[in-house]
Amino acid sequence: MKYFILFFLTIAFSGTALAQGGLQIGQPIKDFAVLANYSSTKAMVVVFMNRSCPNSRLYENRLSSLSGEYASKGVTFLFINSTISMEGSGDPTTNVPAGNDKLKLLPDDGQKISQQFGGTKTPEAFVLQNVNGSFILKYKGAIDDNPQLESSVKEPYLRQAIDAVMANRAVPVPEKRALGCMIKRF
Repeated sequence: MKYFILFFLTIAFSGTALAQGGLQIGQPIKDFAVLANYSSTKAMVVVFMNRSCPNSRLYENRLSSLSGEYASKGVTFLFINSTISMEGSGDPTTNVPAGNDKLKLLPDDGQKISQQFGGTKTPEAFVLQNVNGSFILKYKGAIDDNPQLESSVKEPYLRQAIDAVMANRAVPVPEKRALGCMIKRF
């Protein structure tokens, strides 16, 4: 019984420590070299994807549409592939449906980006607002409330967050737990 309690406490505290890792709402992102290339963008949306994850594939068209819609408004979308290949080929999308060619997935070498952001699921979105050259986290989490049917979405969390950031208002729901596949850490 004593070992069971010790094991349970170890798991509980480990989960809490992992959940608190990464970027928190209101914090600036530091040492993310990619941001230097986008100093003139008003906002940036970083989305962790995995083409072998069914939920990520369900969102590809929605994300492509959002990216196209907001590009002219000064919002940049970055789609990050945080998957680690186990086959040694270096390509984590081997034998996975091609998906939407409009979504160019950038590699997350060594999962450094997903760890820095605290990304845990695919897909998971992070909205950053450019405030005098410093990117501040304003939203993290789910894209919307219905991965299966776009036509049945009642809460478009990501769209609401982007609109709030662009209007310089508080994001109505700054965090919403993302649904999807776990980002496996190695």
